[in-house]
Amino acid sequence: MDREQRIVITGVGTVTCVGIGRDAMFKNLLAGKSGIDTITTYDASIQTTRIAGEVTDFEPTDYLDRKLARRIGRYAQFGLVAAREALDQSGLDLAKEDSYRIATTVSSAIGDYPMIEEQVRGYIAHGPGKMSPFTVPRVITNMASAIIDIYFELHGPSFGQSSACATGNHSLATAAMLLQTGYADVAFAGGTEAAIAPTSVESYIALRGLSTRNDEPQRASRPFDRDRDGFIMAEGAAILILETLEHAQNRGAKILAELAGAGMSCDGYHFTASHPEGEGAAAAMQQALDRAGIDAGKIDYINAHGTSTIINDKTETKAIKTVFSENAYNVPISSIKSMVGHSLGASGAIEAATCVMALTENAIPPTINLENADPECDLDYVPNTAREKELNYVMSNSFGFGGQNCVLVFKKV
Repeated sequence: MDREQRIVITGVGTVTCVGIGRDAMFKNLLAGKSGIDTITTYDASIQTTRIAGEVTDFEPTDYLDRKLARRIGRYAQFGLVAAREALDQSGLDLAKEDSYRIATTVSSAIGDYPMIEEQVRGYIAHGPGKMSPFTVPRVITNMASAIIDIYFELHGPSFGQSSACATGNHSLATAAMLLQTGYADVAFAGGTEAAIAPTSVESYIALRGLSTRNDEPQRASRPFDRDRDGFIMAEGAAILILETLEHAQNRGAKILAELAGAGMSCDGYHFTASHPEGEGAAAAMQQALDRAGIDAGKIDYINAHGTSTIINDKTETKAIKTVFSENAYNVPISSIKSMVGHSLGASGAIEAATCVMALTENAIPPTINLENADPECDLDYVPNTAREKELNYVMSNSFGFGGQNCVLVFKKV
């Protein structure tokens, strides 16, 4: 692996509950706008959690051919739409590229879960012989990558991976490794998720992970706040175009940012709870700094995992203090999950896209709903109001169930 090979971002595309497209998303994030509301995908009235971050203004046929839109799952639709936006911004002419030198690492934690529910209900009601032949192609979690490859006629390394809530960051880190090891020159990388369905929501309710602040949806996700009571499930996607610096320069591309370092670890501690001292998270953060070749004092902003759960917010705060020491109190930290909710396997990619936008705009989105600070979460979480700041290095944290951690460091170019 040529660790000296620099990896840059030339395109960003997003689909989120606060806006379709990167500009709409970032504008609304800076404005502190929440995309969380009462679930409309199905009747959730009998559940204890009835709110989510749905992409309510997404009509697939506005973006995709009707036949294609019908055949692929919602999570794959999101991924493809985000990939098209990212490609457009990158200015990459695929006709001039070697299609075997373009990788695709677009991942999902759950895949087309609503399709699984639909087919199970159909089987129970009607028995064998009635299931859709598209069931398997739609539900397998590599299909978001495959659909992008089919749509753009790409032939390079392609796969999906799943590490729960760290999936999006792992996809970006893996894409960077493919570029550094010479398997590809360009990569579509990110995450996509559309898992808001009765039993998936009920599963997280059973884990006691979701907020029940149903009467105040926009105020329900409140990372680091004393009164937080759980996270909010959401859907969405973000795809980034990664290239080797040499490739981007040779084609005269506009470079948005550099992916300067990635750190990965596993707590090896519990099915769902993070290590109480944040040891694995701290290790991933330190590794990302080391691979970026900088010390913690260089980081100008941390985009936190910040789920709005009691345990996660406290352990992430501990991990930041471990790595940043006294400087932990000086670096701005915020969680956009306060506005976009938690889109599982897409969350890290959406947050990575936000980091790239923050670098280009020198602006930090706030953590909204932070009204009563938790005494154990005593850092600068950019409460409620966006902040202008010259940014050169930003860090993005993602920590998944099973203790799987992935941290990215982005650099202004």
